[in-house]
Amino acid sequence: MITANETKTGAELRILDADTLTHLQGWTGKSETVGDDITTAPVRGLSATLDRDDPAPLPGTALPPLWHWLYFLPQYRQSDIGPDGHARRGSFLPPVPLPRRMWAGGRLQWLQDNPLRLGDVVQRTSRIASIEHKAGRTGDLLFVLVTHEVHNARGLALTEEHDIVYRPAAQPDDPVPPPVAAEQSAVWQREFMPDDVLLFRYSALTFNGHRIHYDRQYVTGVEGYPGLIVHGPLIATLLVDLVRRQAPGAFIKSFSFKAVRPTFDLHPFRLSGQPSADGKTVQLWAKDHEGWLTMRATAELA
Repeated sequence: MITANETKTGAELRILDADTLTHLQGWTGKSETVGDDITTAPVRGLSATLDRDDPAPLPGTALPPLWHWLYFLPQYRQSDIGPDGHARRGSFLPPVPLPRRMWAGGRLQWLQDNPLRLGDVVQRTSRIASIEHKAGRTGDLLFVLVTHEVHNARGLALTEEHDIVYRPAAQPDDPVPPPVAAEQSAVWQREFMPDDVLLFRYSALTFNGHRIHYDRQYVTGVEGYPGLIVHGPLIATLLVDLVRRQAPGAFIKSFSFKAVRPTFDLHPFRLSGQPSADGKTVQLWAKDHEGWLTMRATAELA
């Protein structure tokens, strides 16, 4: 069994043995509760980063959907950070020895009668709901489902399911999954350029030290990607932002998204939205400069 303090690289981390899987399964059901304050500075920062012309945030203003990701940020000591910029594993999240970790998707629901507001004192309870192992074409995959409940003084404000996938290190002979062509037409469309300054600013706002988003030498030389990787949560936030720009009076009561393919900072990408005939749902997707689908999502409107 590989422990949290041992490190292996390359082809050694392709298969998880039975003892390791049993050890990791022991994290199922683990929970933690953390508190935070919904302050205005992160809201101003994200508004500027997304190039929004928002009024100055005031206490009592409702927090936009997904902007709660600016809060409850883990702040590990520098000595606890691993070589990829993430915290070393084995505290709340299981010590999965596979080196690549991705935020693969999620599902969220907001309570319309109790939105999070600037000035709220909030609490988030997180629980590891399941840990699932699958054998992929490039080695073992481990899927961790984390659930969150966020409360303010008035009660439950939102629930969230967060999908994390752990993968082996890339190898030169790994099969490449075939890309999926995205829909070309949509009522709502916006082109977005994810340059390295934008990715650094978003990493700073979310206290995300993962080097794949800002360290070009690391992401190309160690993890084998062609460029900096655009954060999955940033793309999800931009898709919700497209709804806010096109339907500013609508309340988003649920949102689900799934990452399909990495997006890199080398080219602009396109955000698309297609509202249903009754206006109650919006199908959303992001596609890269070649037209390949990178993320799909659905927003349900009140």
